[in-house]
Order: sequence, then structure tokens, then C-alpha cells
Amino acid sequence: MKTAKRYLALDVLRGLTIVAMITVNNPGSWSFIYAPLKHSEWNGCTPTDLVFPFFLFIVGVSMYFSFSKYGNTLNKESFKRLAKRTILIFAIGLFLNSFPQWARDLSQLRILGVLQRIAIVYGITSLIVLSAKKSWLPYISGAILLLYWGILFYFGNEAPFSLEGNATIPFDRAILGENHMYHGFGIPFDPEGLLSTIPAIVTALSGYMAGALIHKTEETKITKQLFLAGLTGIAAGLIWGLVFPINKPLWTSSYVLYTAGWASVVLAALIWIIDIKSYKKWTSFFVVFGMNPLFIFALSGLWANTLTRIIKFTNSEGQVTNGYSWFYHSVFEPLAGPLNGSLLFALTHVAFFWLIARILYQKKIFIKV
Repeated sequence: MKTAKRYLALDVLRGLTIVAMITVNNPGSWSFIYAPLKHSEWNGCTPTDLVFPFFLFIVGVSMYFSFSKYGNTLNKESFKRLAKRTILIFAIGLFLNSFPQWARDLSQLRILGVLQRIAIVYGITSLIVLSAKKSWLPYISGAILLLYWGILFYFGNEAPFSLEGNATIPFDRAILGENHMYHGFGIPFDPEGLLSTIPAIVTALSGYMAGALIHKTEETKITKQLFLAGLTGIAAGLIWGLVFPINKPLWTSSYVLYTAGWASVVLAALIWIIDIKSYKKWTSFFVVFGMNPLFIFALSGLWANTLTRIIKFTNSEGQVTNGYSWFYHSVFEPLAGPLNGSLLFALTHVAFFWLIARILYQKKIFIKV
């Protein structure tokens, strides 16, 4: 049996994705953001819209190699471990949503979020890949994407892919209740909702299949195979997007193919640069993030919530403001202006969490969330 080689590129891509997540989630001001660091308002895909699917893709790649410990089969031990991890990640996400618990109205608590979606996708994808034949995975993926397209098309209103008319709203409302959904779009609509998590499973399955390709393909051919698979995904996503728009909030099937395609292309490039050509000196910054990705991401969320929900300051005009706004307006905006100050605020967060990740890495502390 072929021994799985550890590719440094996987750790770098994981770390790069965490860096991107922290950057796009922590601008000094949401009113001043460079265009590539913004999400699309609805249809379309910016570089920022690639970040979350890249993370789910790399989760899938990692699954292929980590599940070899269980013989890539579903048994009592593997089920216990994946169930425990799924519940833990979901619980951390719910904890962050409700933090600080002593000052939150639980009747208005948003139940879902980024970590909750990661948890659900991880749990369901794990069950699929550990119980189904590997040759079935492309067909399972295709069936999920077609099913989701059909659900949105037939159960939405006359504009089934619009914000107001999509079928995810009544579905999530019936299960979660309006008060427990995201309201950032002006109406109760959750971009990490339950229904739209179904196609996100295919994002992780795509990563798992990429992991299988990496493991089974000769090293000299890996980048070519990944690159071709990626281009195929991008092209398929763009073509399907003509009738089923590429859309992150709905996590449309075309968005799944398009973003998984880009993830495959970027991974191919990183493997070629890092593991084949051995240009590795620049990678250490990202590797330290890649060793404790979920812990660092959760910690960054906890810190942001602490700044916005707990720490308060009184400005020169006697107005009370949260710590997040105070730091931006008092330190970063005067230093670099509104737009560059907003970016500098985000990059300072990256540097701060890199120091934490670096300490953990040096001490060989790897927190398995």
C-alpha cells in the first residue's frame, strides 16, 4: 500500500485561508474596504468569496489523509470521533454567537454561523466518505448539486434565486425561527443556513476527491491532474452560472463547482512551487496558522466579540463607543486614513494572531478542535 506523503502545500493553503479569513472579517470599518476584500452583494464571486469554500475544500483534502487511521471505514471508533468533533465545533460557534452569555438575549440568538457550517459539513461529509464506495462520490456530489438546484427552482417564487424569493428562507424559518436567523441582509435570511449547507457538503467532497487524486497519482503528474480538474470545475461553474447564478449567500451549485475549481488550481500551484520545486523559505508564516487553524479562527472571533460587545471607551465628545471602533478611529484612521487605516487594522489582527500561532507552533502545541 502506498504511504501517504505529507505535502507542505496543504498546510500552507490551510494557513493562507485562515489569514484571509481574519483579514476579511476584521476591517477597521465596514464602510472602508478595498473592493477585492468585499463580498459580492449578491450574484458573482470576488476573491473574498473564495475564502470560505477554500477552507471547506482543504477540510475535505485533510479528511482523506486523516481517515486512513480508521481504515477509511465507518465503525464505532470513527463514528465516535467524528461525532465528538462535529458537536465540539458546532458548540464553539454557538458559544461565539452568544458571547458574552451574561449580556445576550437568547431569544434573538443566531443559531448558525461559519463554524456551525464547518461542523455540519464535516459531520455529514465524514459519514458519506466513510460509508460509501469511493467510486460513488462523483455521482453523489452531482446528485446533491442537481437536487439543490431543483429545490431552489421549484420551491422559490417567481424569482427563485433572488434574496427575497429563494427557498432557503421558508425552509430555515420553519426549522430555526426568524429570531434565530441572520438579519444582516435586511430580512431574515441566513447565508450559513441549513438548506444552503447541503451543497456546501460537495465543496468538502471535492476536497476529499482531490486528496484521493494526490495520494494515488505519481508526484510528477499531480499538479497537471489537479490543474485540469480545477479548470474543468471553473468552466462548469461558469456555464451552469448562466442559468443558476454563482452566488455565495445561496451557495449555489455553480458556485460550488467554480470555487472548488479555483481551490484545486491554487493547490496545484502550491504543490508545484513548494513540494516539487522546493521553494519553501516563504512558507513558515502560513504554516504556523495551518497547524492550529480552527483554534486561531475561533480565538480571533472571540477577540472581535470582546472588542465589540464588552470593551467600551468614552471619546472626547463624551460618547460611549465599543473597543473595536475606538481602536480604529483613535489609532488606525489617524495613522493611515479611512481606507488604508481599515486595512491596517485588519493586518494588525493577522500579525497579533500570528504571534500566538507562532508560540504554539514553537512549543509544539497543536490544538485539535
